[in-house]
Amino acid sequence: MNVFLGIDLGSVSTNLVLLDEEAELIDSIYLRTGGRPIQAIQEGLRVLGGRHRGRLQVLGAGTTGSGRRLAALVVGADVVKNEITAHAVASLKEVPGVRTILEIGGQDSKIIILQDGVVVDFAMNTVCAAGTGSFLDHQAARMNIPIEEFGERALQSKSPTRIAGRCSVFAESDMIHKQQMGHKVEDIIAGLCEALVRNYLNNVAKGKDIRPPVVFQGGVAANAGIRVAFEKALGVPVIVPRRFDVMGAIGAALLAQETVADGRPSQFKGFDVAVRDYVTNSFVCQDCPNHCEVVQVIEEGEVVGRWGDRCGKWSASVTAPTPKVHYYVEGAS
Repeated sequence: MNVFLGIDLGSVSTNLVLLDEEAELIDSIYLRTGGRPIQAIQEGLRVLGGRHRGRLQVLGAGTTGSGRRLAALVVGADVVKNEITAHAVASLKEVPGVRTILEIGGQDSKIIILQDGVVVDFAMNTVCAAGTGSFLDHQAARMNIPIEEFGERALQSKSPTRIAGRCSVFAESDMIHKQQMGHKVEDIIAGLCEALVRNYLNNVAKGKDIRPPVVFQGGVAANAGIRVAFEKALGVPVIVPRRFDVMGAIGAALLAQETVADGRPSQFKGFDVAVRDYVTNSFVCQDCPNHCEVVQVIEEGEVVGRWGDRCGKWSASVTAPTPKVHYYVEGAS
């Protein structure tokens, strides 16, 4: 089976997908990064390789996310793109006329504005936790409610409680206060959803021209309460794609397919990357007053990548791999 691999390596989650030659989703996996990005990638490849015991021919591989460079180095990617591009490409495939993309992940959120299929504006928030999935996770755990039930509980509310959502610290304090006052749990949860949406629209989306069709993706899109809160605030329908949780990885795979469309061989190293030994470390270069902190990745005892140096001295010292087409090897999982 000819496939294209897409990897979205983030601080909270690591997503991998396989697309066929018609750009249809064959398989996907969503993993917690857990502060161990390389191990998360290896686990994803092990699982995907194990599920498809036939022969998978990876014609192209792409990476995106905050750890896209590291992921590209580990797997041998053919294309490395930022999250804005990857999410836009995936959304355009799912909803061809999309004008606005709302994306909320575990640690950050972003908005992407498109016109005639081209990104014309965007904004990201990587500072405030009040508008991210990790804050919802924390509040769900504090209230002893499974995060999977959070959205449905919000939809049961008839009168959402007003929660201060400008800051995660204030929001949590306000939630505790409202609980002590006797507000219903469902009303507090719905109020929290509306507070998160207000935070997003007043910060990330401030000054943006939000027009339909509007697509909502990222892990938080699983929360039906947030989707309804967005529809209430914007006054337009909000579309949640079928694979809202792995859209970044899908975009990376689509970009990989486009990159190797001219027939060039892929640099993908193979599914046996799952059993290779990787080590990362860093050092401070003393060769000039910049004192750059250089990060290096070591594969099976050999340095395969370096970055962080402003002058390029260390990163340029690593030889790029020879492009090859690799197959899934039985037993590599």
